[in-house]
Amino acid sequence: MNKVTLLTSAITLTLASVATEAKVSSDQVSRLGKDLTPMGAVKAANADGSIPAWTGGITSAPAGYTPGMHHPDPFSDDKVMYTVTNANKDQYAELLTPGLKKMFETYPNTYKMDVYPTRRSASYPQHVYDATIANAARAELVEGGNGIQGAAIGVPFPIPQTGLEAIWNHILRYRGVQATRNGGQAVPTADGSYTYIGFDEAIMLDYSKPDATPEELEKSNILFRFKQKVTKPARLAGTALLVHETMDQVKKPRQAWTYNSGQRRVRRAPNVAYDAPGTASDGLRTTDDFDMYNGAPDRYTWELKGKKELLIPYNSYKLHSDSLKYDDIIKPGHIATDVVRWEKHRVWVVEATLKDGISHVYKKRTFYIDEDSWQIHVTDLYDNRDELYRVAVAYGLNYYDVPTHWSTLDVYYDLNSRRYIAIGLDNEEPMYDFQSQQKERDYTPAALRRSNR
Repeated sequence: MNKVTLLTSAITLTLASVATEAKVSSDQVSRLGKDLTPMGAVKAANADGSIPAWTGGITSAPAGYTPGMHHPDPFSDDKVMYTVTNANKDQYAELLTPGLKKMFETYPNTYKMDVYPTRRSASYPQHVYDATIANAARAELVEGGNGIQGAAIGVPFPIPQTGLEAIWNHILRYRGVQATRNGGQAVPTADGSYTYIGFDEAIMLDYSKPDATPEELEKSNILFRFKQKVTKPARLAGTALLVHETMDQVKKPRQAWTYNSGQRRVRRAPNVAYDAPGTASDGLRTTDDFDMYNGAPDRYTWELKGKKELLIPYNSYKLHSDSLKYDDIIKPGHIATDVVRWEKHRVWVVEATLKDGISHVYKKRTFYIDEDSWQIHVTDLYDNRDELYRVAVAYGLNYYDVPTHWSTLDVYYDLNSRRYIAIGLDNEEPMYDFQSQQKERDYTPAALRRSNR
């Protein structure tokens, strides 16, 4: 087994003392597209070749694919190389996060990882690569890291100097320009029984529009617009949420509204932030858990710990397949392990520590961010006793009709209650529509009210 390699030294960021962050040098920027990919990942293979060189990712869809289909697996012929279980986990300890080790201990008889050959499939449109390289020379953190300037379309900091820059890369990673999706979540009890909660969701990513500029984004101060409507069960149907996410959350905090079907009223929702419970989550995730991390970063100090080679879920096409039913996925304690593909990848490690005198259910959060996509794939979450509390896992794949690397399912495992919440279940639903035509006027409180009458 290969020893996990620490590729960079730790860099500490104290938010209170920093107004802006220095841009990287022109020599560093010139590495993008050469020894580094346009997104800032190491282009070369690792020492023993178990992580191959990046050659562009998936650049075309498999034969027979048409938009609207669930995405077929381009790697369906790959075979399992080895399986990690509780019995042999020590052999692979350096490839596992503390939280994933705890999953084996919590579910010793059922939890396993089937490890496949590593496929660096993440890819993006050329204009996103071009924008990322442009951002590298001009993007800056502002207002103590609560906002950014000088960036648009691509990730702002492909060569991050701080943990906060890395987390902004996740927040602003490219996911297309617009998308609508039907899906839902399940919050099973300890015995695996659950009620499916259906959602209709739509997102408009102002930051990612092909004509977006740093100047226009700073003027509008809107990163993206998101709306969510509960469709089932009947007792919850009609409840809706609207969010305007801001680029500078000191200048203007996140704007959120909710619609209550019983009252038929739209109300401001200032508490849709931080550790407020997520929608219909039974308290198993926080609002800023959604999408693995979102929102203002001001309650934490952030440290860039470096890079490691770790096992993370990747190319999760089998889990994404419309040949599965939700009952095939939702099992007691954790989702079915035989439909999950794990691969070895290089990840950035970012540690967030709660500031003194600040309240949040998580005292510490450790994020493991895929170097090729800036998608957080695993998060270890600690409580105020410094004990592992939860483990969050994002099961990603390449949506080659965009293209983008994004999760098909996010699962938040509560180690204390031995329950979990699975968000993004779409196997029995129509596939995401990345070509939907939406307008800004579709994302207003008035539109929220009209759409729910």
